[in-house]
Amino acid sequence: MKVILKETIEALGIIGSEVEVAKGYARNYLLPKGKAVPATAANRKLLAQQKVKVDLQIAKEKGIAEEMAQRLVDVVCTIPAKVADEDRLYGSITVRDIIQALAAQDIQVEKRSVLLTEPIKTLGTYQVPIRVYTDVEPEITVEVVPET
Repeated sequence: MKVILKETIEALGIIGSEVEVAKGYARNYLLPKGKAVPATAANRKLLAQQKVKVDLQIAKEKGIAEEMAQRLVDVVCTIPAKVADEDRLYGSITVRDIIQALAAQDIQVEKRSVLLTEPIKTLGTYQVPIRVYTDVEPEITVEVVPET
């Protein structure tokens, strides 16, 4: 089913874009929540009239995202962890640990925004990308140090 997005949804697209989704997803989630409208001729015409407003909204979202990215570029998270032999951790550092370390520095990010491919299992310094907006992914520095 084709729908026109009324707001940016990370997994689908940006505001104003026409996307193909499963009928159930559209019928049970997107349409009742007001996040999208059916892609009909009338809705396309209405969207064309509101194009300027949509473009301003996209620019505003991107500006906020770039501002957040500038804040994140210099962020260093130091995470203490219990260490076994040869600098291996007893557990591992996961997305949850990174979010908690960022929250301690008054930086709020969503769990799905942290692009950690696999848990960190050794001491060291790592670069972890954070997806703030569709093409805006600054990297933060995560330092894993032994717990004292």
